[in-house]
Parts: sequence; structure tokens; C-alpha cells
Amino acid sequence: MKKKILFQFDHDDHASSFDSVVAIDSGVEQLLTFPNTTPIQIESLIHGGIFTRGQKDLHHTAAFFGGSNVEKTTELFEQAQKCFFGPLKISMMSDPNGSNTTAAAAVLCAQQHIDLAGKKVFVLAATGPVGQRICRICAKAGAEVFACSRSLSRAREVCTVIENETQCKLVPVEAGVQLVAAKATQQADVVFAAGAAGVEMLDAAWLEQNNQTKLALDINAVPPVGIAGIEVMDRGENRHNKICYGAIGIGELKMKIHKACIARLFESNDQLLDTDKIFEIGLQITSSV
Repeated sequence: MKKKILFQFDHDDHASSFDSVVAIDSGVEQLLTFPNTTPIQIESLIHGGIFTRGQKDLHHTAAFFGGSNVEKTTELFEQAQKCFFGPLKISMMSDPNGSNTTAAAAVLCAQQHIDLAGKKVFVLAATGPVGQRICRICAKAGAEVFACSRSLSRAREVCTVIENETQCKLVPVEAGVQLVAAKATQQADVVFAAGAAGVEMLDAAWLEQNNQTKLALDINAVPPVGIAGIEVMDRGENRHNKICYGAIGIGELKMKIHKACIARLFESNDQLLDTDKIFEIGLQITSSV
């Protein structure tokens, strides 16, 4: 029996230890890490994976693309797809900085409590890696998505990209400081805080006084959290008449999705797992519970 081999490509100086541990816990038998990977190196590395095993055994080799910079990871992922020869290919997954699996988990946590179709969904730090993906997934689910950012021009850029890819309309919002963010989200049904670690985006008064919002989900686990008053372990806790999720509460589902995706790579040699596909796998997990 051929061993399950996973190539872990990472553009950073050190391949992510987090991604390595998850890969091993997902059943990978041989993990090969490639830090400092550049697009020009990808061809020979991918060819090393597809030319060393016969076509019937290619599903035992797969590739994972991580790294802290989403654009660089995406470039590597796209470059790798150009290296295949007809049926000579391997399955691959892209999850830069955990953004795809985290966004999928956050939205799925929300969907366990509310149908997002037609709801006003505000995404704080919408221009970041996780925020962009939350916007995309929610828009495709039929929500009225408000993409919030310190920079209105950047919010508009992100909205345009997502609109072109999904044919869904989004609303850019300038909401970079707490008072502005609190005012902007007064009419929100759902709020996702997807800001950088240690940045408080909404204070405790917002959680206590906002009577419209039904769900509040915070991605940040590093103190201070993104929404004051939400605990990192919250998983559907009721706080001030809002269903609340903290980063670790969301993280439990994120880990299930991540592991399921890695396992899925070895079922065939023709899978490309990106934002939409990863969300589909997450949906299958939550639907079967």
C-alpha cells in the first residue's frame, strides 16, 4: 500500500507548525514541508509528485498551500494548477493563514441559528483574509453584506472583486474605529469581527445596548478580543440577548473542517479545495450532526 504523502508548501521562512500538526492528525503518513517556496520552484516540486507514481496511485499524493500572506499563497496555488498534464495531477488545498477554514466555520456557526438569506450581515475588518471570505460566503448565501473597513476605498475594492466573482451585490462601509463601527452596526442582524489579533473593534457597551443584532461572532482569540464582552470559549452563549461565539468556540468547528479537507484530498487526485469547496465540506459536516 502506498503511503499518503502530503506536500506542505509555505512561502514563509518556516512552514506553519499548526498546519503540520493538523496534517499528521488527519492521517497523513508522510509530510514533506517546503518553506520559502516561490512560484518558479513549484513546477519541479509538483512534477516530483506526479511523475513518481502511476496514475492509479496519484490519489495517495496531495498538496497543501499555507502561509501568512494570502496573495502569495494564492499565486502558488494557481501556479501549481498549471503544472498538470491531463489526468496526471494531484489534489490540492489552499488555506492561507487558516482563512478559508476559519471563515467557513464562522459562517456555519451562524447558520446553525439563523437563515442568512435576506439578513443584514456586517463584517468588521472585511478587507482582511478571513473577512473577505466571510463576505463571499454570506453573499452567496443570500445575505445583505456590509463590508466594513477603516478604508472606504479598500472596502470598495474588495466588494468589487467579490461582486465580479459571485454576481452578488455588497455594500462597502467605512467603520474603522469603535464609535463609528458601533454606529454602523446598529441595524445589523449578524456581526462578524474579523480583525487583527489584539484589536478591540466593538466595546462592551455595544454588546449591552445593541438591541437589533441577533448574532455576534468574534474571530480574535488574542486579548483584547474583537468584541468586548464575548469570551473566547463562547459557543452559542446568550449574552445580552445575543447568541455569541468566540474564537475558540468557532475554532472547534474550524479544526473539524480542516481535518476533513485533508482527508478528502486522498479520496481522488482531481480535487481543488478553495474557499467555496471548503465551505461545502463544512456544510456536509454540520448537516450530518
